[in-house]
Amino acid sequence: MPMELDKFDRGILAILQRDARRSAELIGAAIGLSASAVQRRIARLREEAVITAEVAIVDAGVMGRPLTLIVDVEVERERPELLVSLKHWIAAEPAIQEAWYVTGEGDYVLIITARDVGDYDALMKKLVAENANVRRFQTRVALGTLKRGQLVPMEALPG
Repeated sequence: MPMELDKFDRGILAILQRDARRSAELIGAAIGLSASAVQRRIARLREEAVITAEVAIVDAGVMGRPLTLIVDVEVERERPELLVSLKHWIAAEPAIQEAWYVTGEGDYVLIITARDVGDYDALMKKLVAENANVRRFQTRVALGTLKRGQLVPMEALPG
């Protein structure tokens, strides 16, 4: 059963999603709780896996990976063991930033960062060589980023 989140939990989560380094004192001042109450709530949110990770967002371009590609992958579905293998391959590949199992023409949508087109081409050759059930893939090159993030809206639930 999902954990009940009150307005204070939602306030804490809204702040932490934007700045996970914000102190409990500053969070408490913003939402009307003591620092110790904020710390207890954050611990509970972690224990209940409402907070699943606290990470630093790194600029891929600064790290020499300025190319972002959106790839639709279509697979043969007759052999379920190959699907499991492909999912493990995707999860283990560092260049794949996100992977979604989707409806539509493709079966998966991958968000990939690459140094250049040659780097991407080598990755896709490896994907096809190591995953016999990949039927085809279609690539789109991101020309610019309009919005990127992981912020979950924190509106209050009815009731």
